[in-house]
Amino acid sequence: MDRSDLIYESLLKMYPDAHCQLDYDSDFQLAVAVLLSAQTTDVSVNKVTKQLFARYPDARSLSEAPLEELESIIRQLGLFHAKARNIRQMASEIVRRHDGVLPKDFDGLTTLSGIGVKCANVIMAEIYHIPAFPVDTHVSRIARRLGIAEENDSLAAVERKLRDYFPEERWIKMHHLLIFFGRNMCRARNPQCRDCPFTEFCREKADDQS
Repeated sequence: MDRSDLIYESLLKMYPDAHCQLDYDSDFQLAVAVLLSAQTTDVSVNKVTKQLFARYPDARSLSEAPLEELESIIRQLGLFHAKARNIRQMASEIVRRHDGVLPKDFDGLTTLSGIGVKCANVIMAEIYHIPAFPVDTHVSRIARRLGIAEENDSLAAVERKLRDYFPEERWIKMHHLLIFFGRNMCRARNPQCRDCPFTEFCREKADDQS
């Protein structure tokens, strides 16, 4: 078994139910939730979107929402001023340019306010089941620690190396597996190295033992 298979099979045994943990009832709602998830936790996002989507469930209603009310609803999230502007602007663009329907292609998604490469990849994988490998802080950290990427690699380089390292049919599941691993074991601070199956080739553990 090569290292790519070892990582995949080990994580699959540890987290067989790894999945997207954002709550949503439509394509548009996922896009909003993903945008709001930057630099905060899915748990925090789910708390605010429950109220947000109850009032503004679709692009048209959200595009017409008072900015001050949006800021009030999502205030507990980081960067709430910018996020409130972005979700309303994104909703307005979807209504104006796409008849209220979220674009189904990567280029269309990344033209929307607040939707970058990582957000677009999440939407493509989660909603449309198109192979993608979104790179967030957990995925990026683990890729570097396990030697898949270099410390100074850009996020684009990390994504490219992960795509080369794992077969395309595993990209979506690996994204979720790495996030679960990063949240529960391979944390940024105080990783649980004693229980980790990858210490033999982990750079973080190797540095710690030197």
